[in-house]
Amino acid sequence: MSKPNLGRFGVWTFGAPTPEQAAEIEKLGYAAVWPGGSPAGDLAFVEPLLAATEKLQVATGIVNVWTAPAAQVAESFHRIEAAHPGRFILGVGIGHPEHTEEYRKPYDVLVEYLDDLDAAGVPVARRVVAALGPKVLRLAADRSAGAHPYLTTPEHTAQARELIGPAAFLAPEHKVVLTDGSDDAAEEARAIGRQTVDFYLNLSNYLNNWRRLGFTEDDIAKPGSDALIDAVVAHGTPDAIAARLTEHLDAGADHVTIQVLGGWDKLVPTLTALAGPLGLRG
Repeated sequence: MSKPNLGRFGVWTFGAPTPEQAAEIEKLGYAAVWPGGSPAGDLAFVEPLLAATEKLQVATGIVNVWTAPAAQVAESFHRIEAAHPGRFILGVGIGHPEHTEEYRKPYDVLVEYLDDLDAAGVPVARRVVAALGPKVLRLAADRSAGAHPYLTTPEHTAQARELIGPAAFLAPEHKVVLTDGSDDAAEEARAIGRQTVDFYLNLSNYLNNWRRLGFTEDDIAKPGSDALIDAVVAHGTPDAIAARLTEHLDAGADHVTIQVLGGWDKLVPTLTALAGPLGLRG
């Protein structure tokens, strides 16, 4: 099974960008967009993004298996594939089990969901699984094209690559805040980062992952230490951010998904500033 080819860098967004933003992202040289935020199973946002672009790929980051029925998601996959062959990757994951009223073992729910996708004819090579810990990373490698870790570090990327082997696709997400590189700007960037990371400081899967990476209880206690925020939110000049993102590639990532923090108005300007240092045609 060949790996998906989404280029070296893509763009992760909380919710879907507009078709116009997708077109700008493609012009800058980014090869994929990853709308997140547990979209509904109809995936109605996908076709407008693909219709507005020529080669840009769309991947979900991720469809939540607790809230989006597998049968509906599979139907959506086939609908999108028929209209835009080869340009959609289905990313699925267990999301946040703390937020579901029905308690079942998250791993078992994910396995059943992948079974249902198999039964509905969604190709293994055209789906990825959100994964942090070793057990789900192995599942991602065995039952999909590979893994889409969220809110991690290059150190995690290196560990994940060693665990899943060279043949599986690995596409970590990393957050960024563009600044002028000054100390004052760094503090402002950390404040922006904390606004986003705060939510995850309540969730066991992320806390456990950071512990495995060597962060202390003080680091992961709210509001998160500077060391934690700096590890998961790249901030500074375009060159500094590009260097941090490239560490994931050096650690074994195939593709790095960039989440721009600070609001939708920062999305295209930040991606524009990063395109050159990242070696994209923009």
